[in-house]
Amino acid sequence: MPGPVPSREADLARPRERKGGPVQPVTKGVLREVEIPAADLDWHPIARRLWDSLESSGQADFYQNSDWAFAFSLCEDLSVYKQSGKRSGQMLQTIYSAFERLLVAEGDRRRVRIELHESEPETQSASVLAIADYKKVLGIAE
Repeated sequence: MPGPVPSREADLARPRERKGGPVQPVTKGVLREVEIPAADLDWHPIARRLWDSLESSGQADFYQNSDWAFAFSLCEDLSVYKQSGKRSGQMLQTIYSAFERLLVAEGDRRRVRIELHESEPETQSASVLAIADYKKVLGIAE
């Protein structure tokens, strides 16, 4: 989606669907089992670090095998670029532009309305906490 990076959903005064614009429907498919290929040991350290960060990043929850194959190819290209003596600004821009399609940076994710949030801590119901407090007061071991 072109244009400026949208604000985070939490920063909006009201939900996007209430802003008067049409809400685009989502076409849904079935997630398939994913096998993440191993990084090439001969890659440039920066390409290897980027690959490792993709594996541990939140957007990887959305990646399918084709996304991992594309990321592998891009890391290979980045490695060749970094290891070559002759570098082209256009080539680097092309590689970075391709990484945008994988939603590597936060701005890229927000443009397509994907936001990663910290996981919420497990909470116990008030009744469970109250019972635990009563047991402490009464000296009952759990």
